[in-house]
Amino acid sequence: MALWDRIKESASTMQTQLNAKKNDLKSGAFRDASMAMCALVAAADGTIDPSERQRVAQLIATNEVLQNFDATDLQRRFEDNLVKLTTDFDFGKVSVLQEIAKAKKKPAEARAVVQIGIVIGGADGDFDKTEQAIVREACFTLDLPPHEFDL
Repeated sequence: MALWDRIKESASTMQTQLNAKKNDLKSGAFRDASMAMCALVAAADGTIDPSERQRVAQLIATNEVLQNFDATDLQRRFEDNLVKLTTDFDFGKVSVLQEIAKAKKKPAEARAVVQIGIVIGGADGDFDKTEQAIVREACFTLDLPPHEFDL
């Protein structure tokens, strides 16, 4: 199977798993961690393309799980995290990883945050090594084994 097909299949599988847990994913910790993850993946390569902002906006608008929350609030949280990352990536990354760590207490939420990172990373068909590394780092922050997500 071609890499592109595996990425699409993995993102699709992750989305299906997220939808199955929709009713369990309503906490503020999950909301904050998921938007932090989106920002971290979008900024993984050091720049934030307009297409990456568009992918997150599309995710916020169409993702069943994220519809548990107000879309404007999610967008604001995403943008706030991007500001932290673009002002000083290393310092911002520490702050954003702390937001992601909020989901650590509930394993289902922690896994869902990682799955959202994979969905965002694979949305353009290229879940590149930099994005994979950042999601892997988030796995460690959440005390989850990266191999569980093929990372």
